[in-house]
Amino acid sequence: MAEAQMNNIERHTIAVLVDNEAGVLARVIGLFSGRGYNIETLTVAEVDPAAHTSRITIVTSGTPEVLEQIKAQIGRLIPVHRVTDWTIDRPSIEREMALVKVAGTGEKRVESLRIADAFRARPVDTTHTSFVFEITGSPEKINQFVDLMQPLGLVEISRTGVAAISRGPEAM
Repeated sequence: MAEAQMNNIERHTIAVLVDNEAGVLARVIGLFSGRGYNIETLTVAEVDPAAHTSRITIVTSGTPEVLEQIKAQIGRLIPVHRVTDWTIDRPSIEREMALVKVAGTGEKRVESLRIADAFRARPVDTTHTSFVFEITGSPEKINQFVDLMQPLGLVEISRTGVAAISRGPEAM
């Protein structure tokens, strides 16, 4: 990829409202894999049982041209009702949840609790030699927390992926 294009890479959060039926996720994801697009996070959940619709939230990155192409191609899939780019279409809120396992004793244990408190992460499992912290927030906040836990005995991380919603009273 040319240097100018590398500097023009953007990260976008795209929400896709789809029919909740077998094979829909595979079709959307197949579009990404077939064209070599990267998916940073992916979350899927039914949002309206009466209408049988689900929301797929995808965080991806690319040049503005590639991102427009992704949205246009997703929008053309038959079970797709709406495609919204939360990064540019509307002001939105993004959150993610992570479980972070840290093992350590002595000062490292005390320091991990102090940092967790500062990040409003709460211990959901405790042993004499480890903690599992639950933390919710922006992906950047979770990344910072993980970076600080690294030297204190980070063992494992499990992340949900991004959930996003628009600000204000309007629906997607």
